[in-house]
Amino acid sequence: MAEPAQLLKVSVLWSPQGGEVHEVHLRLRPGATLGDAVQASGLAARFAQIDLAQDMFGIWGRPALPAQRLADEDRVEIYRPLQVDPKMARRQRFQKQGARTAGLFASKRPGAKQGY
Repeated sequence: MAEPAQLLKVSVLWSPQGGEVHEVHLRLRPGATLGDAVQASGLAARFAQIDLAQDMFGIWGRPALPAQRLADEDRVEIYRPLQVDPKMARRQRFQKQGARTAGLFASKRPGAKQGY
């Protein structure tokens, strides 16, 4: 007799804010997709902030589409939209710190090599 197909072990993670992570462990049938895992996790039903049509997803930190098939031990991540453009935030930090205290212009200890 044929052995029943092994279920996939999958984790689905979502972080609504820094320092807070919600993780759901699932067992899914072989051939399940990323979208199936997100739906089965129930996170979208528990948290209104998750927008399945707009949010981006990933598997182990790499962007993926909802139709992506999952493998055993995959980690599905639901990404929240950026609050601030990273380039803009860096510019603002640089302006706030001033040119003399950041990057190559920061004061170094006497005799230190440039860039250290």
